Amino acid sequence: MSGSTTAGARLRAAGARGGANRWVVLVVLCVSLLLVALDATVLHVAVPAVTADLRPSGVELLWIVDAYPLVCAALLILFGTLGDRVGRRRVLLIGYALFGVASAVAALADTPLVLIGARALLGVGGAMIMPATLSILRDVFPDRRERAMAIGVWTAVAAVGAALGPVLGGFLVEHFWWGSVFLINIPLLALLLPLGWLVLPESKGSGDGPWDVLGALMAAAGVLGVVFGVKRLGAGEGPLGPETLGPLCVGAALLILFVRRQRRRTHPLIDMRMFARPTFSTSVGCIVLAMLALVGLELIAVQYLQLVLGLSPLETGLRLLPLTFAAMAAGVTGSATLRRVGPRRMVAWGFVLTAGAVLLLVLMGQHDRPGLLTAAFVLLGFGLQTTLFGAYESMLSEAPADQAGGAAAIGETSYQLGAGMGIALLGSVMNAVYAPALSSVKGVPAAAGSAASDSLGEAYQVAARIGGPAGETLRTAARHSFVHGLHVTLLVSAGLLLLGAVAALRLPKVMECPPCAAEEPGVAKAPPVEAREAREETSEAPESGEARPSRPQERRPPRPRRAPTAPRESPEAAVPAGRLSR
Repeated sequence: MSGSTTAGARLRAAGARGGANRWVVLVVLCVSLLLVALDATVLHVAVPAVTADLRPSGVELLWIVDAYPLVCAALLILFGTLGDRVGRRRVLLIGYALFGVASAVAALADTPLVLIGARALLGVGGAMIMPATLSILRDVFPDRRERAMAIGVWTAVAAVGAALGPVLGGFLVEHFWWGSVFLINIPLLALLLPLGWLVLPESKGSGDGPWDVLGALMAAAGVLGVVFGVKRLGAGEGPLGPETLGPLCVGAALLILFVRRQRRRTHPLIDMRMFARPTFSTSVGCIVLAMLALVGLELIAVQYLQLVLGLSPLETGLRLLPLTFAAMAAGVTGSATLRRVGPRRMVAWGFVLTAGAVLLLVLMGQHDRPGLLTAAFVLLGFGLQTTLFGAYESMLSEAPADQAGGAAAIGETSYQLGAGMGIALLGSVMNAVYAPALSSVKGVPAAAGSAASDSLGEAYQVAARIGGPAGETLRTAARHSFVHGLHVTLLVSAGLLLLGAVAALRLPKVMECPPCAAEEPGVAKAPPVEAREAREETSEAPESGEARPSRPQERRPPRPRRAPTAPRESPEAAVPAGRLSR
């Protein structure tokens, strides 16, 4: 027992020093993220099977789907800042255990309420895992160039998990039962728990002052209210309805009070001065805009593939695989791209490329064009992943090391908030274009047209009930209206993406990397923020009249001692040995 404990301590120490074991740490962190990303989308294709088996009401079905992302988004800041205080590895391992228990309960749920509770517990575990993975990555890879490569792999895994979820879920539902989409988590978690305990290093922030419990609860309740209200908007609720306006107002008020509280505290949960840094605030804004433009569009595109082109859920997932492969390629090559072109051009051109892919999709109509769809999805995946990579890397590198958990939580919260806002905004645009065309279809009763205006799936069911020429007319009109609404939504999404490209111009032009202290992989390098602070300290006025080596400032100083025989006409001799010329 003592031998295994000693071996685990050696492995964790190697990872903490930034040694060769850091790549093993990256593998563990990526598998952790893969679980969370899979669980966010794997249930979507299992909803019909869950409905047939558990027979939930409409409200219960909504909570089965939304409990996980709502709880996860609400608790990200709480657990991200808690990890900075008590230890990120400790929070991550507890998150593993909760995720495993919740997966087992969800797989064996026999009532809708049990499944809702299990999904909420999954959200708690996910909120503990997500910010911890990114903050540990920030600590294990102190050198920005290596950290950029690690973040590229991390973002690529997130894209793989989100895209693989529907494919894996469709396969499991077709061959087993809906509970199997949760059981797949348990073997991986059984491997991750001991492996994470062995290899993951413990890291904390400064830990000054008590943890602000009230502030953490205010942030959780505020984010929950805002995200819930935004989701109600996306579900078609009116903006002035009590179920939408109430949570939005309460959530916004709590977040305002949270910000004011953090500014007054000596030891805040999140240092709000980070938002005064243009790089940090712009990166967060770019993440929100990217999700705002694309997540709602993704849901509409899935409906298009299944309801207009008639693809099965499994075929739909396979059609989305080129997007996943392109995102993986962008993540793997992101570090080299960032060093070559810098954050500003990388994020801005990523937005432009994604907007071009979205505009290419406008050429899609009511008939399948696989080549065009594949090309658009490849450009879409590469451009989106390029944008998110540059934004996440810039945000994390700009944050102080002791605030890594809070910064990671802010990035993940902005991701979730942008996704919810995108569903609400683009869904509203889609409904505004789709619904009016079905209110007066010739030969179709007004009541039937009103019911068909809710969604394309509902229109197909109404057309099947009507039957005959009237039913076929309604079905054709609904398809035409949906495709037209998709085109308008694509144009709005492209506009938002181009707005993101303009916002990205505030990012730094070049990737600032501190000088490497050593070339050996076992030597940790200073993170870029701390390196900048160190440079600022050394640039202050020196004590006792010492010469400043980096900036000579020779206004009237004593002339430096030089060899009297140094020839002035030789440019090499004008630079003393060991000093860089400017």
